[in-house]
Amino acid sequence: MLRAEKLTKRFEKLTAVDALDLEVREGEVFGFLGPNGAGKTTTIRLLSALIAPTSGTAEIAGFRLGRDDASIRAAVGVLTEHPGLYERLSAHDNLDFYARLYGLPDGLRVARVEHFLRLMGLWDRRHDPIATYSRGMKQKVAIARAALHEPKIIFLDEPTTGLDPDAAKTVRDLILALRAEGRTVFLCTHNLDEADRLCDRIALFRRRTVRVDTPTNLRREVYGAWTEIRLREARPEHLRRVQAVEGVRNASLFDSTLRVDLDDPLRTNPKVIRALVEVGADVAFVTEGKPSLEDVYLQIMEQQS
Repeated sequence: MLRAEKLTKRFEKLTAVDALDLEVREGEVFGFLGPNGAGKTTTIRLLSALIAPTSGTAEIAGFRLGRDDASIRAAVGVLTEHPGLYERLSAHDNLDFYARLYGLPDGLRVARVEHFLRLMGLWDRRHDPIATYSRGMKQKVAIARAALHEPKIIFLDEPTTGLDPDAAKTVRDLILALRAEGRTVFLCTHNLDEADRLCDRIALFRRRTVRVDTPTNLRREVYGAWTEIRLREARPEHLRRVQAVEGVRNASLFDSTLRVDLDDPLRTNPKVIRALVEVGADVAFVTEGKPSLEDVYLQIMEQQS
């Protein structure tokens, strides 16, 4: 759905995006994570044909950047850092105006505007001027605007910023619904828990791509895989028995919890549990070791600094 090759953007002496190589697949939620000033917003503007690159190439939804810019802009939806709505118009009139710009037929336009206003919980305030809306309400209107025309790829820059928990859940549900429809979502966010829950793959970015992979693979790259096994009563022979299991790299005991480091949890965990049961251990519960994506992000980005 999206491929960038050596995509670069310079502003006089500042290189905001430096030789970006990136590939985003059709129908995936792709997280784009990096610190403030890393060039994430500039990248979105480049990939949505809002600004021209200094060098490099990109293909978005089958269209070539620099050659088919109008077609790219028609094929994508964009939520920018700031809502950028017409403050004196109502939410309904804002969305109706943009739906007309996208060329939606009359019947479809009316239905689509109503659908998104109801989805975002704004139907009862649809005729109120945007100037009377809170920051979070404006954000919801801007997200609806980005999705109105059913774009093939939608770029979301911090979509849940300023939203209360209920509204943020509505946005997350919308992202998952877009993926279920086969649409591609390019998600910039500082909310790493949100990225962990939503994204099929993530890119860590600081002017150029630092790493691209699934959250699970990034965790294993940094911390390895481990399993935590809580026993009703742990004894030293339980630890020794687990350490002898094929596929276990290391095992340690803390109070009544065994931490078992292994390369292939799916293959090795059943062996570990059988070994414990054979020596009379009472297994209370088993959990996958899972460091936060925040820890993984900080570790990788620190290595790159």
